[in-house]
Amino acid sequence: MRVRPTLIALALIAPASLLLALAVGSSDVTVSALWSLLRSEATPFERLVVLDLRLPRALAAFGTGALLALSGALLQVLLRNPLADPYVLGVSGGAAVGALLVMLLGLSGALVPPAAFVGALGSTLLVFGLAQAAGAWAPERLILTGVVIAAGWGALISLILSLSPDTDLPAMLYWLMGDVGQGATPWPALGMTLLVLVLALPLGRSLNILARGGLQAEVLGVSVRGLEWAVYLLASLATAVAVTTAGAIGFVGLVVPHMLRLLIGNDQRLLLPASALLGGSLLTLADTLARTVIAPEQLPVGVITAMLGVPVFLYLLYRSRA
Repeated sequence: MRVRPTLIALALIAPASLLLALAVGSSDVTVSALWSLLRSEATPFERLVVLDLRLPRALAAFGTGALLALSGALLQVLLRNPLADPYVLGVSGGAAVGALLVMLLGLSGALVPPAAFVGALGSTLLVFGLAQAAGAWAPERLILTGVVIAAGWGALISLILSLSPDTDLPAMLYWLMGDVGQGATPWPALGMTLLVLVLALPLGRSLNILARGGLQAEVLGVSVRGLEWAVYLLASLATAVAVTTAGAIGFVGLVVPHMLRLLIGNDQRLLLPASALLGGSLLTLADTLARTVIAPEQLPVGVITAMLGVPVFLYLLYRSRA
């Protein structure tokens, strides 16, 4: 009974969050000014603030949040664990090492996103390769391998920070805490969101069966190994693009699918698009709060998501304790 109202609400919240991100800031833009932009009658200042500064940032936040939520939903099916997180496999740690190495070498700027992407994919391949055992892998083995690799990346990150000059430390720490406004274009995140949905939604029925267990899925005729490969690669690519776009942002991929599962159930054909809408809206609103709460100064959006995500997740755990 709650599925249709929830989906309708999400479809309305998504554009509302984007409009709020365009209107609110250190200098607010009125609704009439936004309407003037649509009719090409806005002032040059309003056009600069909305179209050149706020719109790309809002779209980047929406795409990043959608990717993190989609990755979390897919990994929770793959690992058969509702508490799985996109960063559990060490993807964010590999991306952070790649980005920080470029900053340490004094090559920061346009090279940071590609370096982060290469680091994320390298970590993905490393975890998957080490988790193999006799041509197969179990969710428990994959999680343990990811935790160990993530700990190794954490040690490397600490080493890089300790070797970095003081002038580079603020940019590095800000990237590690998540920063949507670091100048990255939003189109890779939005394009990857669309690609993941297009590829994953036709697999919805098989994903529903896989969530019940690999053995049962095999009995029902699902190609488990091929499906697990597809889910793993889609989730890893989504996380890599999200981290490349905005740095390490936690709790979105953990809280959003878990919350929606309590509201609309575990049908992946509904859960995946709903996760994309809610994840994108949540991170867009969090980024709007991050750049306005102490304006003109800005907070890392990862701080906002952590402050919101921890109590929400504890409440969800309390509700589902039975």
